[in-house]
Amino acid sequence: MSSEERADSGGDALGVRIEEAQQRLAAAAESAETAERRATAEIRTLEADLEKEKLKTAEALESVRQSFDQELQGERDAKEQAIAAAEERLAEIEAHAVAAEKRVKEAERRATEAEGKIADARAHARESAAAWLREQVKTIRREAAGQ
Repeated sequence: MSSEERADSGGDALGVRIEEAQQRLAAAAESAETAERRATAEIRTLEADLEKEKLKTAEALESVRQSFDQELQGERDAKEQAIAAAEERLAEIEAHAVAAEKRVKEAERRATEAEGKIADARAHARESAAAWLREQVKTIRREAAGQ
């Protein structure tokens, strides 16, 4: 075998190796491209899932916020009703107190009036007793003078 033949056979072998390497490189590139497409699709799917979860979370948060607002409003309404009822009851108690004060003043006025009448009656009774005693004294003196 001549050196040319060896060079041709070595060149053919090298060409085959290069072609095989190019095929492996093309297969690897295709495999990488397929993996990249899969990864891109998976990333897009994950991003879509993330957006869905964000939306669900936002909706759940809004629902909780609305529920809290409704509960808070209910408590405020109940508190306002309790305050209104307490104010109404206080007004009733104050009205009763005013009426009781009027009754007490009227009772005091009647008591003062009754005390005045009692004092007048006592004075009249003393005057009557004194007049009776004077009459008795006069009668006794007349009888004593007549004897």
